Amino acid sequence: MSKKVAIIASNGGVFDAYKVYNIATAAAATDFEVAIFFTFEGLNLIHKEAHKQLPLPEGKEGMAEAFTNANVPAIPELVEMAKELGVTFIGCQMTMDLMGLGKEAFIDGIEVGGAVTFLDYAKDADITLTF
Repeated sequence: MSKKVAIIASNGGVFDAYKVYNIATAAAATDFEVAIFFTFEGLNLIHKEAHKQLPLPEGKEGMAEAFTNANVPAIPELVEMAKELGVTFIGCQMTMDLMGLGKEAFIDGIEVGGAVTFLDYAKDADITLTF
């Protein structure tokens, strides 16, 4: 039986993205099966355009330079790393409908599903996290 990590991404800032993708890629690289359920503002983390320019919290604008100086990969790079490691991306159908967004608004390779889709995955996860 494989080890599983279930992540809910419901916030859409750059710090949120680093938390989600750092945990997801680390888990996937250490042989965990990983799925991320993106809902509400978390959809920004997989939106074709938004994930390239996520906001920093007010007063933390200097962190952009710190990330660069520390050679921390940019969010689009982390997205690609996660995809290459086999992380499953699930966009919340209900939130997409509420926002009037179709699958084409998001990066390639996502699945679209509702809470039941995520719960089916998460029901036997070893670790469940929310960001």
